[in-house]
Amino acid sequence: MNAPRIALVTGANQGLGRALVEGLAARLDPADLVLLTGRDRRRVTDAADEVTRLPGTRARVQGTVLDVTDTDAIARLAEELRARHGGIDIVLSNAVARLLPEESQSARADEFIDVSNTATHTILRRFGPVLRPGGRLLVVASSLGTLGRLDPRLHHLFDGASLDQVESAVESWRAAVHAGTAEAAGWPRWLNVPSKVAQVAAVRAVAARRRDRDRTTGTLVAAVCPGMVDTATSRPWFSDYSQAQTPAEAASAVLDVILAERVDPSLYGELIRFGKPLDWHGGVPPIEQDRLLTP
Repeated sequence: MNAPRIALVTGANQGLGRALVEGLAARLDPADLVLLTGRDRRRVTDAADEVTRLPGTRARVQGTVLDVTDTDAIARLAEELRARHGGIDIVLSNAVARLLPEESQSARADEFIDVSNTATHTILRRFGPVLRPGGRLLVVASSLGTLGRLDPRLHHLFDGASLDQVESAVESWRAAVHAGTAEAAGWPRWLNVPSKVAQVAAVRAVAARRRDRDRTTGTLVAAVCPGMVDTATSRPWFSDYSQAQTPAEAASAVLDVILAERVDPSLYGELIRFGKPLDWHGGVPPIEQDRLLTP
Protein backbone atom coordinates (compact mmCIF):
# COMPACT_ATOMS: atom_id res chain seq x y z
CA MET A 1 0.00 0.00 0.00
CA ASN A 2 1.35 3.43 -0.98
CA ALA A 3 2.04 5.95 1.78
CA PRO A 4 -0.39 8.87 2.00
CA ARG A 5 0.61 11.80 -0.17
CA ILE A 6 1.41 15.13 1.48
CA ALA A 7 0.69 18.35 -0.43
CA LEU A 8 1.36 21.97 0.49
CA VAL A 9 0.05 25.17 -1.10
CA THR A 10 1.29 28.62 -0.11
CA GLY A 11 -0.88 31.71 -0.44
CA ALA A 12 -3.94 29.48 -0.20
CA ASN A 13 -6.54 31.56 1.65
CA GLN A 14 -8.22 32.86 -1.49
CA GLY A 15 -8.10 33.10 -5.26
CA LEU A 16 -6.00 30.62 -7.20
CA GLY A 17 -4.32 29.22 -4.09
CA ARG A 18 -7.67 28.37 -2.52
CA ALA A 19 -8.84 26.81 -5.80
CA LEU A 20 -5.69 24.68 -5.96
CA VAL A 21 -6.34 23.40 -2.43
CA GLU A 22 -9.95 22.62 -3.28
CA GLY A 23 -8.89 20.78 -6.44
CA LEU A 24 -6.23 18.75 -4.66
CA ALA A 25 -8.65 17.89 -1.85
CA ALA A 26 -11.18 16.66 -4.41
CA ARG A 27 -8.74 14.63 -6.51
CA LEU A 28 -6.40 13.11 -3.94
CA ASP A 29 -7.29 10.07 -1.80
CA PRO A 30 -8.96 10.13 1.64
CA ALA A 31 -5.70 9.21 3.38
CA ASP A 32 -3.79 12.06 1.70
CA LEU A 33 -3.17 15.40 3.42
CA VAL A 34 -3.39 18.89 1.89
CA LEU A 35 -1.77 21.71 3.88
CA LEU A 36 -3.49 25.04 3.27
CA THR A 37 -1.07 27.77 4.35
CA GLY A 38 -1.21 31.51 4.91
CA ARG A 39 -0.05 34.17 7.37
CA ASP A 40 -3.25 34.76 9.34
CA ARG A 41 -4.19 31.92 11.69
CA ARG A 42 -7.92 32.68 11.73
CA ARG A 43 -8.20 32.96 7.96
CA VAL A 44 -6.16 29.80 7.45
CA THR A 45 -8.27 27.83 9.94
CA ASP A 46 -11.55 29.10 8.49
CA ALA A 47 -10.47 28.36 4.92
CA ALA A 48 -9.38 24.82 5.79
CA ASP A 49 -12.69 24.18 7.56
CA GLU A 50 -14.64 25.49 4.59
CA VAL A 51 -12.76 23.27 2.11
CA THR A 52 -13.22 20.26 4.39
CA ARG A 53 -17.00 20.79 4.30
CA LEU A 54 -17.23 21.05 0.51
CA PRO A 55 -19.25 18.15 -1.00
CA GLY A 56 -16.45 17.01 -3.32
CA THR A 57 -13.64 16.97 -0.76
CA ARG A 58 -11.97 13.57 -0.31
CA ALA A 59 -8.51 14.23 1.16
CA ARG A 60 -7.78 15.63 4.59
CA VAL A 61 -7.25 19.41 4.69
CA GLN A 62 -5.25 21.08 7.43
CA GLY A 63 -4.67 24.79 7.95
CA THR A 64 -1.05 25.63 8.68
CA VAL A 65 0.29 29.10 9.46
CA LEU A 66 3.23 30.00 7.24
CA ASP A 67 4.55 33.48 6.57
CA VAL A 68 6.62 32.98 3.43
CA THR A 69 8.68 36.07 4.20
CA ASP A 70 10.00 34.21 7.26
CA THR A 71 12.72 32.06 5.73
CA ASP A 72 13.36 30.29 9.05
CA ALA A 73 9.69 29.30 9.22
CA ILE A 74 9.91 27.74 5.75
CA ALA A 75 12.98 25.78 6.82
CA ARG A 76 11.27 24.58 10.02
CA LEU A 77 8.18 23.41 8.15
CA ALA A 78 10.25 21.50 5.58
CA GLU A 79 12.18 19.78 8.35
CA GLU A 80 8.99 19.02 10.28
CA LEU A 81 7.44 17.35 7.23
CA ARG A 82 10.62 15.36 6.62
CA ALA A 83 10.68 14.16 10.24
CA ARG A 84 6.96 13.43 10.48
CA HIS A 85 6.18 12.09 7.01
CA GLY A 86 9.54 11.31 5.46
CA GLY A 87 9.18 14.21 3.04
CA ILE A 88 6.51 15.79 0.87
CA ASP A 89 4.94 14.89 -2.47
CA ILE A 90 3.45 18.12 -3.82
CA VAL A 91 4.65 21.68 -3.22
CA LEU A 92 2.89 24.62 -4.88
CA SER A 93 4.60 27.96 -4.26
CA ASN A 94 1.80 30.40 -4.98
CA ALA A 95 2.10 33.36 -2.58
CA VAL A 96 2.08 36.86 -4.07
CA ALA A 97 1.83 40.36 -2.61
CA ARG A 98 -1.08 42.38 -3.96
CA LEU A 99 0.03 45.55 -5.76
CA LEU A 100 -2.19 48.28 -7.24
CA PRO A 101 -1.28 50.51 -10.21
CA GLU A 102 -1.65 53.70 -8.18
CA GLU A 103 0.79 52.49 -5.51
CA SER A 104 4.47 53.42 -5.53
CA GLN A 105 6.47 50.58 -7.04
CA SER A 106 9.60 51.49 -5.08
CA ALA A 107 7.71 51.80 -1.79
CA ARG A 108 6.26 48.31 -2.21
CA ALA A 109 9.39 46.72 -3.67
CA ASP A 110 10.69 45.05 -0.51
CA GLU A 111 7.41 43.37 0.39
CA PHE A 112 6.76 42.33 -3.20
CA ILE A 113 10.24 40.89 -3.72
CA ASP A 114 10.29 39.17 -0.32
CA VAL A 115 6.99 37.39 -1.01
CA SER A 116 7.50 36.56 -4.67
CA ASN A 117 11.24 35.99 -4.92
CA THR A 118 13.04 35.52 -1.62
CA ALA A 119 10.30 33.10 -0.56
CA THR A 120 10.55 31.24 -3.86
CA HIS A 121 14.31 30.84 -3.45
CA THR A 122 13.85 29.52 0.08
CA ILE A 123 11.08 27.10 -0.87
CA LEU A 124 13.22 25.71 -3.68
CA ARG A 125 16.21 25.34 -1.36
CA ARG A 126 14.32 23.83 1.59
CA PHE A 127 11.61 21.73 -0.02
CA GLY A 128 13.65 20.46 -2.95
CA PRO A 129 15.74 18.15 -0.70
CA VAL A 130 12.65 16.74 1.06
CA LEU A 131 10.62 16.18 -2.10
CA ARG A 132 9.91 12.47 -2.31
CA PRO A 133 10.66 10.52 -5.52
CA GLY A 134 7.87 11.07 -8.01
CA GLY A 135 6.94 14.36 -6.35
CA ARG A 136 5.97 17.72 -7.81
CA LEU A 137 7.57 21.06 -6.96
CA LEU A 138 5.92 23.89 -8.90
CA VAL A 139 6.23 27.66 -8.65
CA VAL A 140 3.21 29.60 -9.87
CA ALA A 141 4.50 32.36 -12.17
CA SER A 142 3.05 33.79 -15.39
CA SER A 143 3.87 34.30 -19.06
CA LEU A 144 5.65 37.48 -17.92
CA GLY A 145 8.37 35.11 -16.68
CA THR A 146 10.03 34.67 -20.07
CA LEU A 147 13.38 36.26 -20.80
CA GLY A 148 12.09 38.29 -23.74
CA ARG A 149 10.09 40.41 -21.30
CA LEU A 150 13.35 42.02 -20.15
CA ASP A 151 15.71 44.47 -21.77
CA PRO A 152 18.45 42.43 -23.52
CA ARG A 153 21.03 44.14 -21.29
CA LEU A 154 19.65 42.10 -18.38
CA HIS A 155 19.42 38.69 -20.01
CA HIS A 156 22.84 37.53 -18.87
CA LEU A 157 21.78 37.88 -15.24
CA PHE A 158 19.21 35.09 -15.56
CA ASP A 159 20.01 32.96 -18.60
CA GLY A 160 21.84 29.83 -17.43
CA ALA A 161 22.28 31.31 -13.96
CA SER A 162 22.63 29.30 -10.76
CA LEU A 163 20.17 29.85 -7.91
CA ASP A 164 22.79 31.91 -6.06
CA GLN A 165 23.28 34.06 -9.15
CA VAL A 166 19.53 34.57 -9.57
CA GLU A 167 19.30 35.60 -5.94
CA SER A 168 22.17 38.04 -6.40
CA ALA A 169 20.50 39.53 -9.49
CA VAL A 170 17.26 40.02 -7.58
CA GLU A 171 19.06 41.81 -4.77
CA SER A 172 20.88 44.05 -7.29
CA TRP A 173 17.53 44.89 -8.86
CA ARG A 174 16.05 45.65 -5.43
CA ALA A 175 18.95 47.99 -4.63
CA ALA A 176 18.58 49.74 -7.99
CA VAL A 177 14.86 50.29 -7.38
CA HIS A 178 15.61 51.98 -4.06
CA ALA A 179 18.47 54.00 -5.53
CA GLY A 180 16.29 55.23 -8.38
CA THR A 181 18.62 53.76 -11.03
CA ALA A 182 16.58 50.71 -12.07
CA GLU A 183 14.96 52.17 -15.21
CA ALA A 184 18.25 53.56 -16.49
CA ALA A 185 19.73 50.07 -16.17
CA GLY A 186 16.87 48.58 -18.19
CA TRP A 187 14.63 47.22 -15.44
CA PRO A 188 10.88 47.59 -16.12
CA ARG A 189 9.02 49.91 -13.78
CA TRP A 190 6.38 47.25 -13.13
CA LEU A 191 7.80 45.01 -10.40
CA ASN A 192 5.89 41.96 -11.59
CA VAL A 193 7.95 41.54 -14.77
CA PRO A 194 11.48 41.06 -13.35
CA SER A 195 9.96 39.24 -10.38
CA LYS A 196 8.35 36.62 -12.63
CA VAL A 197 11.45 36.27 -14.81
CA ALA A 198 13.50 35.70 -11.66
CA GLN A 199 11.02 33.10 -10.38
CA VAL A 200 11.28 31.09 -13.58
CA ALA A 201 15.07 31.50 -13.68
CA ALA A 202 15.28 30.17 -10.11
CA VAL A 203 13.23 27.11 -11.06
CA ARG A 204 15.39 26.51 -14.11
CA ALA A 205 18.53 26.77 -11.97
CA VAL A 206 17.31 24.15 -9.49
CA ALA A 207 15.98 21.88 -12.22
CA ALA A 208 19.28 21.96 -14.11
CA ARG A 209 21.10 20.53 -11.06
CA ARG A 210 18.69 17.68 -10.39
CA ARG A 211 17.35 16.87 -13.86
CA ASP A 212 19.12 13.52 -14.34
CA ARG A 213 18.09 12.19 -10.93
CA ASP A 214 14.51 13.36 -11.26
CA ARG A 215 14.15 11.86 -14.71
CA THR A 216 14.69 8.39 -13.26
CA THR A 217 12.06 8.84 -10.54
CA GLY A 218 9.31 10.67 -12.44
CA THR A 219 9.77 13.81 -10.33
CA LEU A 220 8.78 17.20 -11.73
CA VAL A 221 10.31 20.59 -10.90
CA ALA A 222 8.83 23.39 -12.97
CA ALA A 223 7.15 26.79 -13.08
CA VAL A 224 3.55 27.11 -14.15
CA CYS A 225 1.54 29.88 -15.81
CA PRO A 226 -2.17 29.49 -15.03
CA GLY A 227 -3.19 32.06 -17.67
CA MET A 228 -5.30 35.14 -16.99
CA VAL A 229 -7.29 34.64 -13.81
CA ASP A 230 -10.00 36.96 -12.54
CA THR A 231 -8.88 37.77 -9.01
CA ALA A 232 -8.70 40.87 -6.84
CA THR A 233 -4.91 40.86 -7.29
CA SER A 234 -4.89 40.84 -11.09
CA ARG A 235 -8.10 42.71 -12.03
CA PRO A 236 -6.72 46.28 -11.56
CA TRP A 237 -3.95 45.63 -14.10
CA PHE A 238 -5.99 44.66 -17.17
CA SER A 239 -8.63 46.55 -19.15
CA ASP A 240 -10.12 43.49 -20.88
CA TYR A 241 -11.19 40.53 -18.77
CA SER A 242 -13.41 38.86 -21.36
CA GLN A 243 -11.04 35.90 -21.64
CA ALA A 244 -10.21 35.60 -17.94
CA GLN A 245 -10.73 32.32 -16.13
CA THR A 246 -12.22 31.75 -12.74
CA PRO A 247 -9.71 30.53 -10.14
CA ALA A 248 -11.26 27.04 -10.35
CA GLU A 249 -10.84 26.96 -14.13
CA ALA A 250 -7.22 28.09 -13.90
CA ALA A 251 -6.47 25.57 -11.15
CA SER A 252 -7.78 22.69 -13.26
CA ALA A 253 -5.01 22.87 -15.87
CA VAL A 254 -2.34 23.21 -13.18
CA LEU A 255 -3.72 20.19 -11.33
CA ASP A 256 -3.72 18.14 -14.52
CA VAL A 257 0.05 18.66 -14.71
CA ILE A 258 0.57 17.92 -11.03
CA LEU A 259 -1.51 14.75 -10.94
CA ALA A 260 -0.48 13.27 -14.29
CA GLU A 261 0.78 9.74 -13.82
CA ARG A 262 3.66 10.29 -16.22
CA VAL A 263 5.88 13.37 -16.41
CA ASP A 264 6.29 14.75 -19.91
CA PRO A 265 10.09 15.23 -20.20
CA SER A 266 9.60 18.39 -22.26
CA LEU A 267 7.99 20.08 -19.25
CA TYR A 268 10.81 19.52 -16.80
CA GLY A 269 12.38 22.78 -15.60
CA GLU A 270 10.19 24.86 -17.91
CA LEU A 271 7.42 27.43 -17.57
CA ILE A 272 4.25 25.46 -18.34
CA ARG A 273 1.02 26.97 -19.65
CA PHE A 274 -1.99 24.73 -20.29
CA GLY A 275 0.21 21.65 -20.39
CA LYS A 276 2.79 23.04 -22.85
CA PRO A 277 6.21 24.63 -22.22
CA LEU A 278 6.64 28.31 -23.05
CA ASP A 279 9.77 29.47 -24.85
CA TRP A 280 12.16 30.78 -22.17
CA HIS A 281 13.75 33.17 -24.66
CA GLY A 282 10.43 34.36 -26.07
CA GLY A 283 8.00 37.09 -25.15
CA VAL A 284 8.05 40.83 -25.64
CA PRO A 285 7.97 43.60 -23.02
CA PRO A 286 4.36 44.40 -22.04
CA ILE A 287 2.97 47.87 -22.71
CA GLU A 288 -0.39 47.87 -20.89
CA GLN A 289 1.28 48.00 -17.50
CA ASP A 290 3.59 50.81 -18.63
CA ARG A 291 0.50 52.81 -19.55
CA LEU A 292 -1.05 52.22 -16.14
CA LEU A 293 2.11 53.37 -14.39
CA THR A 294 2.52 56.55 -16.45
CA PRO A 295 1.83 59.61 -14.27
